[in-house]
Amino acid sequence: PGHVGGELRSGGGRMETHSQVVERLRSVFRSGVTLPEQFRRTQLTKLMSMIKDNEQQILGALHKDLAKPKFEAVLSEIDIVINELHYTLNNFKSWMQPEYVDKNLATKFDDCFVKREPLGVVLIIGAWNYPWQLLLLPMVAAVAAGNCVVIKPSEVSAATDTLIAELIPKYLSQDCYAVVSGGAEETKSLLLNRFDHIFYTGSQAVARSILQAASVHLTPVTLELGGKCPCLIYGQVSIAGVARRLVWSKFFNAGQSCVAPDYVLCSAATRDALLPELRQALEDFYGKEPQTSPDLSRIVSARHWARLMELLKRSNGKVAVGGESNEDDKYIAPTVLVDVSEDDALMEEEIFGPILPILNFESLQDGIDFINRKEKALALYVFSNESSVINKVLENTSSGGFCSNDGIIHMTLPGLPFGGVGASGWGSYHGRWGFETFTHRRACMLRGWALERLNGLRYPPYNDNKLGWLRWTASPKSSCSLM
Repeated sequence: PGHVGGELRSGGGRMETHSQVVERLRSVFRSGVTLPEQFRRTQLTKLMSMIKDNEQQILGALHKDLAKPKFEAVLSEIDIVINELHYTLNNFKSWMQPEYVDKNLATKFDDCFVKREPLGVVLIIGAWNYPWQLLLLPMVAAVAAGNCVVIKPSEVSAATDTLIAELIPKYLSQDCYAVVSGGAEETKSLLLNRFDHIFYTGSQAVARSILQAASVHLTPVTLELGGKCPCLIYGQVSIAGVARRLVWSKFFNAGQSCVAPDYVLCSAATRDALLPELRQALEDFYGKEPQTSPDLSRIVSARHWARLMELLKRSNGKVAVGGESNEDDKYIAPTVLVDVSEDDALMEEEIFGPILPILNFESLQDGIDFINRKEKALALYVFSNESSVINKVLENTSSGGFCSNDGIIHMTLPGLPFGGVGASGWGSYHGRWGFETFTHRRACMLRGWALERLNGLRYPPYNDNKLGWLRWTASPKSSCSLM
């Protein structure tokens, strides 16, 4: 499929507008074709084949877009989706089953249950930093839940966008799933249509415009946003271990991760011990000349490179490690700054690049207070050997996710919900949590004709005697006190 000014070339080669695509998918959804478990299973299995058959092409596209090393691309783009598919294929049949609920005396002979139903036609808007994972993980959930899906890859990661638009129609039902490519104008035109759910991963600024468009149709929205993820180091801890885990999680994908540690909070003494270990870990990982390392990604575009360089230029912090850059190569060396203040340019917005500011605090409470003055982050990291420190931070802060003594690993487990809170996002996904996001939980009561005399208590003419009996039958105690 290609696109031209809000048009999409469908499988049959004809041009369709966005509204025609949405209406076509809606009428297919109404036909009930996506409802059977077997249909969903077949589509998920085909999605698995699509990834396995085309691994080299996927790796090639990701390298073209971000110079992603194969190692990082396999872990964070390919295997994470394959693992999600396995987990979903093994479990979604049980997720589809009705869930029976507790009853009282008044409903004793009724079937009372929650039925999980697909929402309809959903829109998934992906992001450029993990252009494969952040589009396909929510798609796995939406397909498992029985929806028709429109996916919109990010135009910034153009090679991956092109590949997704080519592969999805080859493997999945073209009647039920469509890819729309294009930039901001295409997205705007797409958002004029009514969807049953919109799932967006990206920046807070774009999220606001998506919310405005969704509000016209009262469409529910899941927002997977970023935020400045704090990393607090306190108390007894292996500094060398901290440095390795911190360097890996911060500079993975050149820091272009919404869950990357954004800044470090630690005491001056910890900072002084940490800096040589950070230098050592960086040299161990990327060599003496990181620019020549095949294991370091690049900044996605010249515009994003310029934004990061501008932040560095405006910062009053002191560069302690790195700082080198090359515009033609879209390269910025892994960089660490010290003596950064709370109002520094680097603290104004999510950095989203290989730049790590270190801020000082002395007491644990000061660190917690600092975190709580900021918007709630997508993830919060604490490094400490002392469980009392970890528990104190956990109990006295709020964030989308929390991980002690490591970074970004928590998001790889399908059993944990992945999502933000407050400014870092609304709603969550991964595993069953994604299935629930794209599902309507319908409250069902199937009544027969038993206990009509009991029902008679609710009919006029009213009196206190009827009311007393009715209150008893409807109370939670009534069913057990009768046994």
